[in-house]
Amino acid sequence: MLLVRPPGVYRAQEDTALLRGVLRMLGRRGRLLDSSVLDVCSGSGALGIEACRAGAASLTAIDLSRRSVLASWLNSRLNGAPATVLRGDLFAPVTPHRFDLVLANPPYMPAPGRVPPRHRMARCWDAGPDGRFLLDRICAGAPSVLNHGGALLLVQSALAGEQATSDRLEAAGLVPEVLARAQVPFGPVLRARALALRARGLLDAHQEKEELVVIEAQHG
Repeated sequence: MLLVRPPGVYRAQEDTALLRGVLRMLGRRGRLLDSSVLDVCSGSGALGIEACRAGAASLTAIDLSRRSVLASWLNSRLNGAPATVLRGDLFAPVTPHRFDLVLANPPYMPAPGRVPPRHRMARCWDAGPDGRFLLDRICAGAPSVLNHGGALLLVQSALAGEQATSDRLEAAGLVPEVLARAQVPFGPVLRARALALRARGLLDAHQEKEELVVIEAQHG
């Protein structure tokens, strides 16, 4: 997949790769055939493009960052999956429209500040003290943009609370299921914060790998 990534746009990493693998699996099963897809926190647009390769018929992408909007628009066209790309806050730009599949790889890294930065690279990963600044909003809002029988596919770190996500999804009327897990070595951000996260009990004393998880949540 050819991806152009302007400065300030999240680089596709292990979390993106894990969710792309799930999309390929669902594509082989025919789950994405002719589906409508919404990719929130789209970044470079890699996930939406993968969904189109797996059989999706239409793609809408949303990001709050102007640079990410540009990257998603350009990359979708370079890869033959032209998307409608909108700038805005999560689901606001598409309400009341509904989709068969919602994809989300939001910021989920526990951070010192209570509110994530808006104009620094850290906005790509910082998500408040518990990492749930956007996760909780996605869980609560996903049903409003899902067709009956549709699904949310979300990737996050276990540091941000896998069970908390499942609980929030169930509270929103969705049925969650873990589809994939991966253990990956700490990246630069997590290495820099390891001491503080250990002090908070979010990391074990000798832990050197982060667990990523892909959760599917069915609607109806």
